[in-house]
Amino acid sequence: QVQLVESGGGLVQAGGSLRLSCAASGLIFSINVMGWYRQAPGKRRELVATITNGGSTSYEDSLKGRFTISRDNAKNTVYLQMNGLKPEDTAVYYCYARTIPTMPDFWGQGTQVTVSS
Repeated sequence: QVQLVESGGGLVQAGGSLRLSCAASGLIFSINVMGWYRQAPGKRRELVATITNGGSTSYEDSLKGRFTISRDNAKNTVYLQMNGLKPEDTAVYYCYARTIPTMPDFWGQGTQVTVSS
């Protein structure tokens, strides 16, 4: 099992920045990919960004240039730096970890990000 704990959400004005953190514990050696999804009220959960063990990253196209995912392997932590926040970025942000194909993805509890106009 892998446990994920997110932190760093909050209320910010449009144009501001937040950095989310996701600390992993448990069978961390089995993690291949970590990333962030988000879900706004009444909308489907959508992928924000991913990062592999090797450091390769991918982003939802509309977020490129504003959001940056990174990881600190020594701390078993993944970060999501969010700049130039917009009200439409308001959502619950979930951290996830993918291990071996026969295991389901692991999810954190989510952290609320609210951007006021």
